[in-house]
Amino acid sequence: MYERLRAMFLYFNSVVPFRLKPAIITTLVLFALLMVPTPDGLTPKAWGLVAIFLTTIVAIILKVMPIGVMAMMAIVIIALSQVTSTSSKGAVADALASFSNPLIWLIVVAILISRGLKKTGLGSRIGLVFISLLGRRTTGIGYGLAVCELVLAPFTPSNTARGGGIVHPIMKSIATAFGSDPANGTERKIGTYLALVNIHANTITSGMFVTATAPNPLVVDYVARVTNGSFHLSWTTWALCMLLPGLACLLLMPLAIGLLSPPEVKATPGAVDYAREELKRMGPLSGKEKVMIGTFVLLLVLWANVPAMLLGPAFTLDPTAVAFVGLFTLIITGTIDWDDVLSEKSAWDTLVWFGALVMMAEQLNKVGVIGWFSNGLKNGIIAAGMGWEAAAALLVLLFVFSHYLFASTTAHVSAMMLAFLTVGVQLVPPEYHVPFLLMMTAGSTIMMTLTHYATGTSPIIFGSGYVTLGNWWRVGFLMCVGELAIFAVLGGIWWKLLGYW
Repeated sequence: MYERLRAMFLYFNSVVPFRLKPAIITTLVLFALLMVPTPDGLTPKAWGLVAIFLTTIVAIILKVMPIGVMAMMAIVIIALSQVTSTSSKGAVADALASFSNPLIWLIVVAILISRGLKKTGLGSRIGLVFISLLGRRTTGIGYGLAVCELVLAPFTPSNTARGGGIVHPIMKSIATAFGSDPANGTERKIGTYLALVNIHANTITSGMFVTATAPNPLVVDYVARVTNGSFHLSWTTWALCMLLPGLACLLLMPLAIGLLSPPEVKATPGAVDYAREELKRMGPLSGKEKVMIGTFVLLLVLWANVPAMLLGPAFTLDPTAVAFVGLFTLIITGTIDWDDVLSEKSAWDTLVWFGALVMMAEQLNKVGVIGWFSNGLKNGIIAAGMGWEAAAALLVLLFVFSHYLFASTTAHVSAMMLAFLTVGVQLVPPEYHVPFLLMMTAGSTIMMTLTHYATGTSPIIFGSGYVTLGNWWRVGFLMCVGELAIFAVLGGIWWKLLGYW
Protein backbone atom coordinates (compact mmCIF):
# COMPACT_ATOMS: atom_id res chain seq x y z
CA MET A 1 0.00 0.00 0.00
CA TYR A 2 2.79 2.41 0.95
CA GLU A 3 4.59 1.77 -2.34
CA ARG A 4 1.39 2.35 -4.34
CA LEU A 5 0.72 5.62 -2.54
CA ARG A 6 4.34 6.69 -3.05
CA ALA A 7 4.13 5.81 -6.76
CA MET A 8 0.90 7.81 -7.11
CA PHE A 9 2.49 10.77 -5.35
CA LEU A 10 5.56 10.69 -7.57
CA TYR A 11 3.38 10.41 -10.68
CA PHE A 12 1.17 13.36 -9.81
CA ASN A 13 4.19 15.35 -8.68
CA SER A 14 5.70 14.89 -12.16
CA VAL A 15 2.60 15.78 -14.21
CA VAL A 16 0.57 18.39 -12.32
CA PRO A 17 1.39 22.07 -13.05
CA PHE A 18 2.05 22.86 -9.40
CA ARG A 19 4.39 21.78 -6.63
CA LEU A 20 2.51 19.00 -4.89
CA LYS A 21 3.98 19.17 -1.38
CA PRO A 22 3.52 22.96 -1.00
CA ALA A 23 0.02 22.57 -2.50
CA ILE A 24 -0.90 19.99 0.14
CA ILE A 25 0.50 22.20 2.92
CA THR A 26 -1.44 25.20 1.59
CA THR A 27 -4.68 23.20 1.41
CA LEU A 28 -4.20 22.00 4.99
CA VAL A 29 -3.62 25.60 6.08
CA LEU A 30 -6.91 26.64 4.46
CA PHE A 31 -8.92 23.88 6.14
CA ALA A 32 -7.20 24.47 9.48
CA LEU A 33 -8.08 28.17 9.37
CA LEU A 34 -11.67 27.44 8.39
CA MET A 35 -12.00 25.04 11.34
CA VAL A 36 -10.84 27.69 13.82
CA PRO A 37 -13.83 29.21 15.67
CA THR A 38 -14.68 32.69 14.41
CA PRO A 39 -12.87 35.20 16.65
CA ASP A 40 -14.94 37.67 18.63
CA GLY A 41 -15.57 40.81 16.63
CA LEU A 42 -15.68 39.11 13.23
CA THR A 43 -18.50 37.54 11.25
CA PRO A 44 -18.10 33.99 9.85
CA LYS A 45 -17.85 35.41 6.32
CA ALA A 46 -15.17 37.88 7.39
CA TRP A 47 -13.16 35.04 8.95
CA GLY A 48 -13.64 33.03 5.76
CA LEU A 49 -12.13 35.92 3.81
CA VAL A 50 -9.20 36.01 6.26
CA ALA A 51 -8.64 32.29 5.69
CA ILE A 52 -8.62 32.72 1.91
CA PHE A 53 -6.28 35.71 2.11
CA LEU A 54 -3.79 34.05 4.49
CA THR A 55 -3.85 30.85 2.44
CA THR A 56 -3.08 32.86 -0.70
CA ILE A 57 -0.12 34.48 1.06
CA VAL A 58 1.13 31.04 2.19
CA ALA A 59 0.75 29.71 -1.37
CA ILE A 60 2.76 32.66 -2.70
CA ILE A 61 5.50 32.18 -0.08
CA LEU A 62 5.72 28.44 -0.79
CA LYS A 63 5.60 29.08 -4.55
CA VAL A 64 2.89 26.49 -5.18
CA MET A 65 2.36 27.96 -8.65
CA PRO A 66 3.21 31.25 -10.35
CA ILE A 67 1.87 34.17 -8.33
CA GLY A 68 -0.61 35.11 -11.07
CA VAL A 69 -2.20 31.66 -10.95
CA MET A 70 -2.50 31.78 -7.16
CA ALA A 71 -4.07 35.23 -7.39
CA MET A 72 -6.59 33.98 -9.97
CA MET A 73 -7.40 31.04 -7.71
CA ALA A 74 -8.14 33.47 -4.88
CA ILE A 75 -10.48 35.39 -7.20
CA VAL A 76 -12.30 32.17 -8.10
CA ILE A 77 -12.64 31.04 -4.46
CA ILE A 78 -13.92 34.44 -3.32
CA ALA A 79 -16.43 34.55 -6.18
CA LEU A 80 -17.72 31.02 -5.42
CA SER A 81 -17.67 31.20 -1.64
CA GLN A 82 -19.53 34.55 -1.57
CA VAL A 83 -17.64 35.65 1.55
CA THR A 84 -17.91 39.30 0.46
CA SER A 85 -21.54 39.33 -0.65
CA THR A 86 -24.93 37.65 -0.29
CA SER A 87 -25.17 36.72 -3.97
CA SER A 88 -22.96 35.18 -6.62
CA LYS A 89 -23.34 38.26 -8.81
CA GLY A 90 -22.20 40.55 -6.00
CA ALA A 91 -19.31 38.26 -5.10
CA VAL A 92 -18.01 38.22 -8.69
CA ALA A 93 -18.30 42.01 -8.86
CA ASP A 94 -16.31 42.29 -5.62
CA ALA A 95 -13.68 39.82 -6.84
CA LEU A 96 -13.11 41.81 -10.04
CA ALA A 97 -13.60 45.31 -8.65
CA SER A 98 -9.95 46.22 -8.27
CA PHE A 99 -9.18 45.78 -11.98
CA SER A 100 -10.61 49.25 -12.56
CA ASN A 101 -8.23 50.75 -9.97
CA PRO A 102 -6.12 53.49 -11.63
CA LEU A 103 -3.15 52.67 -9.38
CA ILE A 104 -2.95 49.16 -10.82
CA TRP A 105 -3.10 50.46 -14.37
CA LEU A 106 -0.37 53.00 -13.58
CA ILE A 107 1.98 50.11 -12.81
CA VAL A 108 0.89 48.05 -15.81
CA VAL A 109 1.30 50.92 -18.29
CA ALA A 110 4.63 52.00 -16.82
CA ILE A 111 5.96 48.44 -17.20
CA LEU A 112 4.89 48.57 -20.84
CA ILE A 113 6.74 51.87 -21.24
CA SER A 114 9.89 50.43 -19.68
CA ARG A 115 9.95 47.77 -22.41
CA GLY A 116 11.24 50.52 -24.68
CA LEU A 117 14.41 50.72 -22.57
CA LYS A 118 15.30 47.16 -23.55
CA LYS A 119 14.09 47.30 -27.13
CA THR A 120 15.93 50.49 -28.02
CA GLY A 121 19.06 49.62 -26.00
CA LEU A 122 18.83 52.91 -24.11
CA GLY A 123 18.96 51.16 -20.73
CA SER A 124 22.24 49.41 -21.56
CA ARG A 125 23.67 52.61 -23.05
CA ILE A 126 22.94 54.55 -19.85
CA GLY A 127 24.68 51.90 -17.75
CA LEU A 128 27.72 51.77 -20.03
CA VAL A 129 28.04 55.57 -20.02
CA PHE A 130 28.33 55.64 -16.24
CA ILE A 131 30.79 52.72 -16.24
CA SER A 132 32.94 54.56 -18.78
CA LEU A 133 32.98 57.61 -16.50
CA LEU A 134 33.39 55.94 -13.10
CA GLY A 135 34.85 52.50 -13.77
CA ARG A 136 38.58 52.84 -13.10
CA ARG A 137 38.15 51.16 -9.72
CA THR A 138 35.78 48.43 -8.57
CA THR A 139 34.06 50.89 -6.25
CA GLY A 140 33.64 53.24 -9.20
CA ILE A 141 31.89 50.50 -11.17
CA GLY A 142 29.61 50.06 -8.16
CA TYR A 143 28.76 53.76 -8.25
CA GLY A 144 28.18 53.50 -11.98
CA LEU A 145 25.62 50.73 -11.46
CA ALA A 146 23.99 52.73 -8.63
CA VAL A 147 23.68 55.90 -10.71
CA CYS A 148 22.27 53.87 -13.59
CA GLU A 149 19.58 52.55 -11.23
CA LEU A 150 18.85 56.08 -10.03
CA VAL A 151 18.40 57.42 -13.56
CA LEU A 152 16.10 54.56 -14.60
CA ALA A 153 14.07 54.31 -11.39
CA PRO A 154 11.47 57.05 -12.05
CA PHE A 155 10.38 55.35 -15.27
CA THR A 156 10.58 51.63 -14.46
CA PRO A 157 7.99 50.59 -11.85
CA SER A 158 9.11 47.00 -12.26
CA ASN A 159 12.20 46.97 -10.07
CA THR A 160 12.72 43.43 -11.36
CA ALA A 161 12.87 44.66 -14.96
CA ARG A 162 15.24 47.45 -13.95
CA GLY A 163 17.62 45.59 -11.65
CA GLY A 164 17.30 42.12 -13.14
CA GLY A 165 16.64 42.85 -16.80
CA ILE A 166 18.74 45.97 -17.49
CA VAL A 167 21.44 46.48 -14.84
CA HIS A 168 22.20 42.84 -14.02
CA PRO A 169 23.31 41.84 -17.55
CA ILE A 170 25.69 44.82 -17.55
CA MET A 171 27.04 43.77 -14.16
CA LYS A 172 27.57 40.17 -15.31
CA SER A 173 29.32 41.29 -18.51
CA ILE A 174 31.78 43.41 -16.52
CA ALA A 175 32.42 40.64 -13.98
CA THR A 176 33.04 38.11 -16.75
CA ALA A 177 35.38 40.51 -18.52
CA PHE A 178 37.54 40.49 -15.37
CA GLY A 179 37.55 36.71 -15.10
CA SER A 180 35.09 36.65 -12.20
CA ASP A 181 32.90 33.60 -12.77
CA PRO A 182 31.16 31.35 -10.18
CA ALA A 183 31.69 28.35 -12.45
CA ASN A 184 35.45 28.79 -12.00
CA GLY A 185 35.34 29.65 -8.31
CA THR A 186 36.48 33.23 -9.00
CA GLU A 187 33.26 35.02 -8.10
CA ARG A 188 34.89 37.00 -5.28
CA LYS A 189 37.37 38.73 -7.60
CA ILE A 190 34.78 41.38 -8.46
CA GLY A 191 31.45 39.65 -9.14
CA THR A 192 30.27 39.19 -5.54
CA TYR A 193 30.77 42.87 -4.80
CA LEU A 194 29.04 44.02 -7.98
CA ALA A 195 26.12 41.62 -7.49
CA LEU A 196 25.53 42.97 -3.98
CA VAL A 197 25.70 46.55 -5.27
CA ASN A 198 23.28 45.51 -8.01
CA ILE A 199 20.59 44.36 -5.54
CA HIS A 200 21.10 47.08 -2.93
CA ALA A 201 21.04 49.90 -5.47
CA ASN A 202 17.82 48.39 -6.76
CA THR A 203 16.16 48.37 -3.34
CA ILE A 204 17.29 51.91 -2.44
CA THR A 205 16.09 53.47 -5.68
CA SER A 206 12.81 51.53 -5.41
CA GLY A 207 11.98 53.70 -2.41
CA MET A 208 12.89 57.04 -3.97
CA PHE A 209 10.01 57.40 -6.45
CA VAL A 210 6.35 56.38 -6.50
CA THR A 211 6.92 54.90 -9.94
CA ALA A 212 10.03 52.89 -9.02
CA THR A 213 8.38 49.65 -7.90
CA ALA A 214 4.91 48.10 -8.08
CA PRO A 215 3.69 48.34 -4.44
CA ASN A 216 4.48 52.06 -4.03
CA PRO A 217 1.14 53.35 -5.35
CA LEU A 218 -0.58 50.99 -2.92
CA VAL A 219 1.42 52.60 -0.09
CA VAL A 220 0.24 56.01 -1.33
CA ASP A 221 -3.36 54.81 -1.16
CA TYR A 222 -2.97 53.44 2.38
CA VAL A 223 -1.32 56.62 3.66
CA ALA A 224 -4.17 58.69 2.22
CA ARG A 225 -6.74 56.39 3.83
CA VAL A 226 -5.36 56.48 7.37
CA THR A 227 -5.01 60.28 7.26
CA ASN A 228 -8.42 60.79 5.61
CA GLY A 229 -6.65 62.48 2.71
CA SER A 230 -4.91 65.11 4.84
CA PHE A 231 -1.48 63.80 3.80
CA HIS A 232 -1.14 62.68 0.21
CA LEU A 233 2.12 61.37 -1.21
CA SER A 234 2.03 62.81 -4.72
CA TRP A 235 4.82 61.91 -7.11
CA THR A 236 6.61 65.14 -6.22
CA THR A 237 6.05 64.86 -2.46
CA TRP A 238 7.34 61.29 -2.37
CA ALA A 239 10.45 62.15 -4.41
CA LEU A 240 11.19 65.23 -2.28
CA CYS A 241 10.75 63.44 1.06
CA MET A 242 12.96 60.52 0.02
CA LEU A 243 15.55 62.59 -1.84
CA LEU A 244 18.13 63.36 0.87
CA PRO A 245 18.03 60.10 2.90
CA GLY A 246 17.78 58.07 -0.32
CA LEU A 247 20.81 59.78 -1.86
CA ALA A 248 22.74 59.34 1.39
CA CYS A 249 22.02 55.59 1.34
CA LEU A 250 22.98 55.38 -2.32
CA LEU A 251 26.21 57.30 -1.67
CA LEU A 252 27.29 55.18 1.28
CA MET A 253 26.09 51.79 0.00
CA PRO A 254 29.01 50.92 -2.39
CA LEU A 255 31.49 51.83 0.35
CA ALA A 256 29.62 49.83 3.00
CA ILE A 257 29.44 46.74 0.78
CA GLY A 258 33.14 47.19 0.04
CA LEU A 259 33.74 46.76 3.79
CA LEU A 260 31.21 43.96 4.32
CA SER A 261 32.16 41.95 1.23
CA PRO A 262 35.38 43.40 -0.22
CA PRO A 263 36.34 42.53 -3.82
CA GLU A 264 39.69 40.91 -4.46
CA VAL A 265 40.33 43.18 -7.45
CA LYS A 266 40.42 46.88 -6.50
CA ALA A 267 41.65 48.62 -9.66
CA THR A 268 39.69 48.07 -12.89
CA PRO A 269 41.03 50.33 -15.65
CA GLY A 270 39.88 47.77 -18.20
CA ALA A 271 36.24 48.43 -17.31
CA VAL A 272 36.44 51.88 -18.86
CA ASP A 273 37.87 50.44 -22.09
CA TYR A 274 35.20 47.72 -22.10
CA ALA A 275 32.38 50.26 -21.70
CA ARG A 276 33.81 52.54 -24.37
CA GLU A 277 34.17 49.66 -26.81
CA GLU A 278 30.58 48.61 -26.21
CA LEU A 279 29.37 52.20 -26.68
CA LYS A 280 31.39 52.47 -29.87
CA ARG A 281 29.83 49.25 -31.10
CA MET A 282 26.35 50.61 -30.34
CA GLY A 283 27.04 53.76 -32.36
CA PRO A 284 25.37 57.15 -31.91
CA LEU A 285 21.94 57.59 -30.34
CA SER A 286 19.28 56.15 -32.61
CA GLY A 287 16.06 57.95 -33.41
CA LYS A 288 14.09 55.58 -31.18
CA GLU A 289 16.45 56.17 -28.27
CA LYS A 290 15.92 59.91 -28.68
CA VAL A 291 12.16 59.36 -28.60
CA MET A 292 12.57 57.34 -25.40
CA ILE A 293 14.54 60.17 -23.80
CA GLY A 294 11.96 62.73 -24.91
CA THR A 295 9.14 60.55 -23.55
CA PHE A 296 10.90 60.19 -20.21
CA VAL A 297 11.35 63.96 -19.96
CA LEU A 298 7.67 64.44 -20.78
CA LEU A 299 6.61 61.91 -18.15
CA LEU A 300 8.87 63.45 -15.53
CA VAL A 301 7.50 66.96 -16.20
CA LEU A 302 3.89 65.78 -16.04
CA TRP A 303 4.36 63.48 -13.03
CA ALA A 304 6.09 66.34 -11.23
CA ASN A 305 2.94 68.42 -11.87
CA VAL A 306 4.88 71.22 -13.59
CA PRO A 307 1.92 72.32 -15.82
CA ALA A 308 -0.25 72.84 -12.73
CA MET A 309 2.54 74.82 -11.05
CA LEU A 310 2.83 77.12 -14.05
CA LEU A 311 -0.76 77.33 -15.28
CA GLY A 312 -2.94 76.55 -12.30
CA PRO A 313 -4.70 73.54 -10.72
CA ALA A 314 -6.96 73.05 -13.75
CA PHE A 315 -3.94 71.54 -15.52
CA THR A 316 -3.32 68.88 -12.85
CA LEU A 317 -3.13 65.47 -14.49
CA ASP A 318 -3.72 62.09 -12.89
CA PRO A 319 -0.49 59.99 -12.85
CA THR A 320 -2.22 57.10 -14.60
CA ALA A 321 -3.45 59.39 -17.39
CA VAL A 322 0.13 60.64 -17.78
CA ALA A 323 1.41 57.06 -18.05
CA PHE A 324 -1.09 56.35 -20.85
CA VAL A 325 0.14 59.47 -22.66
CA GLY A 326 3.69 58.14 -22.50
CA LEU A 327 2.66 54.70 -23.77
CA PHE A 328 0.63 56.18 -26.62
CA THR A 329 3.58 58.38 -27.58
CA LEU A 330 5.87 55.36 -27.86
CA ILE A 331 3.34 53.42 -29.91
CA ILE A 332 2.47 56.13 -32.44
CA THR A 333 6.16 56.93 -32.97
CA GLY A 334 6.93 53.26 -33.62
CA THR A 335 9.35 53.06 -30.69
CA ILE A 336 7.41 50.05 -29.49
CA ASP A 337 4.58 48.35 -31.34
CA TRP A 338 1.34 46.65 -30.36
CA ASP A 339 3.01 43.26 -30.43
CA ASP A 340 5.44 44.54 -27.80
CA VAL A 341 2.48 45.57 -25.65
CA LEU A 342 0.77 42.21 -26.06
CA SER A 343 3.92 40.20 -25.43
CA GLU A 344 5.01 42.04 -22.25
CA LYS A 345 4.04 39.18 -19.95
CA SER A 346 5.23 40.87 -16.77
CA ALA A 347 2.73 43.71 -17.23
CA TRP A 348 -0.29 41.46 -17.64
CA ASP A 349 0.94 39.12 -14.94
CA THR A 350 1.19 42.13 -12.60
CA LEU A 351 -2.34 43.18 -13.55
CA VAL A 352 -3.71 39.82 -12.36
CA TRP A 353 -1.77 39.21 -9.17
CA PHE A 354 -1.54 42.82 -8.06
CA GLY A 355 -5.24 43.32 -8.77
CA ALA A 356 -6.19 40.24 -6.75
CA LEU A 357 -4.07 41.23 -3.75
CA VAL A 358 -5.41 44.78 -3.80
CA MET A 359 -8.96 43.41 -4.04
CA MET A 360 -8.50 41.17 -1.01
CA ALA A 361 -6.92 43.98 1.01
CA GLU A 362 -9.84 46.28 0.14
CA GLN A 363 -12.41 43.62 1.03
CA LEU A 364 -10.66 42.87 4.34
CA ASN A 365 -10.97 46.54 5.18
CA LYS A 366 -14.58 46.64 3.98
CA VAL A 367 -15.73 43.74 6.20
CA GLY A 368 -13.91 45.13 9.24
CA VAL A 369 -10.96 42.73 9.49
CA ILE A 370 -8.31 45.47 9.27
CA GLY A 371 -10.04 47.45 12.01
CA TRP A 372 -10.34 44.33 14.18
CA PHE A 373 -6.65 43.44 13.78
CA SER A 374 -5.60 47.06 14.32
CA ASN A 375 -7.53 47.30 17.57
CA GLY A 376 -5.98 44.04 18.80
CA LEU A 377 -2.48 45.25 17.98
CA LYS A 378 -3.14 48.65 19.55
CA ASN A 379 -4.55 47.11 22.74
CA GLY A 380 -1.53 44.83 23.01
CA ILE A 381 0.88 47.77 22.77
CA ILE A 382 -1.11 49.80 25.27
CA ALA A 383 -1.22 46.85 27.69
CA ALA A 384 2.59 46.65 27.46
CA GLY A 385 2.78 50.22 28.78
CA MET A 386 4.92 51.56 25.93
CA GLY A 387 5.37 55.24 25.22
CA TRP A 388 4.36 56.37 21.75
CA GLU A 389 8.00 56.65 20.61
CA ALA A 390 8.72 53.01 21.47
CA ALA A 391 5.39 51.95 19.98
CA ALA A 392 6.16 53.72 16.69
CA ALA A 393 9.63 52.17 16.51
CA LEU A 394 8.22 48.71 17.31
CA LEU A 395 5.60 49.00 14.56
CA VAL A 396 8.22 49.95 11.97
CA LEU A 397 10.60 47.17 13.02
CA LEU A 398 7.88 44.52 13.19
CA PHE A 399 6.65 45.49 9.75
CA VAL A 400 10.11 45.53 8.16
CA PHE A 401 11.54 42.34 9.66
CA SER A 402 8.37 40.32 9.17
CA HIS A 403 9.43 40.43 5.51
CA TYR A 404 11.49 37.32 6.23
CA LEU A 405 8.15 35.52 5.93
CA PHE A 406 7.28 36.96 2.52
CA ALA A 407 8.46 36.27 -1.02
CA SER A 408 6.60 39.26 -2.44
CA THR A 409 6.81 42.90 -1.38
CA THR A 410 3.34 43.52 -2.75
CA ALA A 411 1.91 40.60 -0.78
CA HIS A 412 3.54 41.92 2.39
CA VAL A 413 2.30 45.48 1.86
CA SER A 414 -1.19 44.20 1.01
CA ALA A 415 -1.33 41.92 4.03
CA MET A 416 0.01 44.13 6.79
CA MET A 417 0.70 47.75 6.01
CA LEU A 418 -2.78 49.25 6.32
CA ALA A 419 -3.27 47.68 9.75
CA PHE A 420 0.12 48.90 10.99
CA LEU A 421 -0.48 52.41 9.67
CA THR A 422 -3.90 52.48 11.30
CA VAL A 423 -2.47 51.53 14.69
CA GLY A 424 0.36 54.03 14.30
CA VAL A 425 -1.85 57.05 13.66
CA GLN A 426 -3.92 56.09 16.72
CA LEU A 427 -0.92 55.83 19.06
CA VAL A 428 1.38 58.55 17.70
CA PRO A 429 0.50 62.20 18.46
CA PRO A 430 -0.95 63.99 15.40
CA GLU A 431 2.02 66.33 15.05
CA TYR A 432 4.28 63.30 14.52
CA HIS A 433 2.03 61.37 12.14
CA VAL A 434 3.93 62.33 8.99
CA PRO A 435 7.43 61.20 10.10
CA PHE A 436 5.93 57.89 11.27
CA LEU A 437 4.14 57.43 7.94
CA LEU A 438 7.30 58.29 6.01
CA MET A 439 9.36 55.80 8.05
CA MET A 440 6.80 53.10 7.27
CA THR A 441 6.91 54.13 3.61
CA ALA A 442 10.70 53.89 3.56
CA GLY A 443 10.58 50.56 5.38
CA SER A 444 8.30 49.10 2.71
CA THR A 445 11.24 49.07 0.27
CA ILE A 446 14.20 48.87 2.67
CA MET A 447 12.92 45.43 3.72
CA MET A 448 13.69 44.14 0.22
CA THR A 449 17.37 43.91 1.22
CA LEU A 450 16.80 41.08 3.69
CA THR A 451 16.59 37.81 1.75
CA HIS A 452 17.31 36.21 -1.60
CA TYR A 453 13.55 35.91 -2.18
CA ALA A 454 12.48 39.31 -0.83
CA THR A 455 11.60 40.82 -4.21
CA GLY A 456 11.56 39.76 -7.85
CA THR A 457 15.06 41.09 -8.50
CA SER A 458 16.60 39.00 -5.72
CA PRO A 459 16.31 35.48 -7.21
CA ILE A 460 17.63 36.74 -10.56
CA ILE A 461 20.81 38.14 -9.03
CA PHE A 462 21.16 35.36 -6.45
CA GLY A 463 20.62 32.77 -9.18
CA SER A 464 23.69 34.03 -11.05
CA GLY A 465 25.77 32.38 -8.31
CA TYR A 466 27.98 35.32 -7.31
CA VAL A 467 26.74 35.60 -3.71
CA THR A 468 26.41 32.78 -1.20
CA LEU A 469 23.21 32.48 0.82
CA GLY A 470 24.90 33.30 4.11
CA ASN A 471 26.65 36.35 2.69
CA TRP A 472 23.41 37.60 1.12
CA TRP A 473 21.48 37.38 4.39
CA ARG A 474 24.32 38.82 6.50
CA VAL A 475 24.88 41.84 4.25
CA GLY A 476 21.14 42.26 3.75
CA PHE A 477 20.42 42.44 7.48
CA LEU A 478 23.24 44.91 8.19
CA MET A 479 22.30 47.12 5.25
CA CYS A 480 18.65 47.07 6.31
CA VAL A 481 19.53 48.21 9.83
CA GLY A 482 21.89 50.89 8.48
CA GLU A 483 19.36 52.28 6.01
CA LEU A 484 16.62 52.40 8.66
CA ALA A 485 18.99 54.37 10.88
CA ILE A 486 19.79 56.83 8.07
CA PHE A 487 16.11 57.42 7.37
CA ALA A 488 15.30 57.77 11.07
CA VAL A 489 18.06 60.32 11.73
CA LEU A 490 18.82 62.12 8.47
CA GLY A 491 15.31 61.60 7.16
CA GLY A 492 13.80 62.94 10.37
CA ILE A 493 15.94 66.09 10.13
CA TRP A 494 15.12 66.50 6.43
CA TRP A 495 11.36 66.15 7.02
CA LYS A 496 11.64 68.68 9.85
CA LEU A 497 13.28 71.16 7.48
CA LEU A 498 10.51 70.51 4.95
CA GLY A 499 7.97 71.41 7.63
CA TYR A 500 6.27 68.02 7.96
CA TRP A 501 6.54 67.90 11.73
